Amino acid sequence: MAQILLRLVVTALAVWLAAVLFPGYVQVRSVEAALLFSIVLGLLNAVVRPVLLLLTCPFTLLTLGLFIVVVNALVFWLATQLPVGVQVAGFMGALLGALTVSVVSFLASALLRTGDNRTGDQ
Repeated sequence: MAQILLRLVVTALAVWLAAVLFPGYVQVRSVEAALLFSIVLGLLNAVVRPVLLLLTCPFTLLTLGLFIVVVNALVFWLATQLPVGVQVAGFMGALLGALTVSVVSFLASALLRTGDNRTGDQ
């Protein structure tokens, strides 16, 4: 349960960071909106993203996996279509938001794994 909450907070911070880095493309109304958006994005990533990945498998294979970035942007854009307080300016905003969330999530996961390894070795 703590790990799920941590992921939600990291995603919310990543969305907030995307709004700070790309103010013309990603807008976040409040901290609460970022947290609510992270819940919606998590649900869409769990339900819609696998279906999209299956349907776009030929494109993903043809582009050697790069089409997954487009799928991530599409899911991010889809999450902004719900009235949760996060908006993007077109596909470019969704792409920048999705890339920011992906990079921050990857870095947070790597840091958490490193922390787990340190405590496990003692």
